[in-house]
Amino acid sequence: MGNRLSKIYTRTGDEGTTGLGDGSRVRKDSLRVEAYGTVDELNSAIGVLLAVPALPEAVSDCLTTIQHELFDMGGELCIPGHSAISAAQVTQLENALDGFNDTLPPLKEFILPGGGPAAAACHLARAIARRAERRVWSLAAAEGVRTELTQYLNRLSDLLFVMARVLARHEHGTEVLWRHDRAR
Repeated sequence: MGNRLSKIYTRTGDEGTTGLGDGSRVRKDSLRVEAYGTVDELNSAIGVLLAVPALPEAVSDCLTTIQHELFDMGGELCIPGHSAISAAQVTQLENALDGFNDTLPPLKEFILPGGGPAAAACHLARAIARRAERRVWSLAAAEGVRTELTQYLNRLSDLLFVMARVLARHEHGTEVLWRHDRAR
């Protein structure tokens, strides 16, 4: 494959618009740009998590696959009418979620974000995944979006929550439990 981007700046966005993958131009604050921009932010947050040393191999491998899929999702959102995320990928997230969750004790309390550097980074990625899901739902209400995208993001945020629990234990940290009865 040749050079895809030979010039990084084009000045075409200086007036507040950007080009979609189909060549059309939209405002930079459009619902579509907000949706794929937040998916990109999520992908970047997962990149930060992957930069934490000594992640368990199963977590690292799973997150690397997810990064590629999120890039594909961004393409689907950037090109109206394009399909890139499948129901099988949603099922793969569910299977990964079940596999990681099987190793954990049952939850009895809410968990506050934290537990170690990797666990905290994973909680941040989870929160961004929830925002990405909200942005895609906003776009879906206005223009229509395939259900696989919202399902994928919903399962991904659940998977990131479970991974954060796994990582807290891996880092020999503890989960920070929310105490509803604490002194105020």
